[in-house]
Amino acid sequence: MPRPILRGYSGPATRYASGHRGIDIAAPVGSAVHSPADGIVSFAGTVVDRPVLSIRHGDGLVSSFEPISAGAAVGTSVVAGQVVGTVAPSSGHCPPGCVHFGVRRDGEYLSPLMLLGGVPRAILLPLDESPQARG
Repeated sequence: MPRPILRGYSGPATRYASGHRGIDIAAPVGSAVHSPADGIVSFAGTVVDRPVLSIRHGDGLVSSFEPISAGAAVGTSVVAGQVVGTVAPSSGHCPPGCVHFGVRRDGEYLSPLMLLGGVPRAILLPLDESPQARG
């Protein structure tokens, strides 16, 4: 079921600069959280008082969710669409009724929409140098 995005991705200008390194998705507490792709659960625990679950998908790609009550243990193989946990009560990162979804490739954050197919590919068009185009 599609859910509204409450806050979009805003990549930092530099590795340690401020930014929003994921998307916040509307999801009531107790809602199922599904793996976005095949992978192996690499972390299920608490980070700064927030329950987090991370999945390694191969090719340097890692997805993470918070706050989430993990339903899959570290080392568990998961497939795309498989339930990996449920949305836990918010602990401050995003508003109540929300789950934060982040994605990294080789340690660099990128928009999770790229993993979900929500970012269209850029299409470069030829530059028209005709007098009519210059106007």
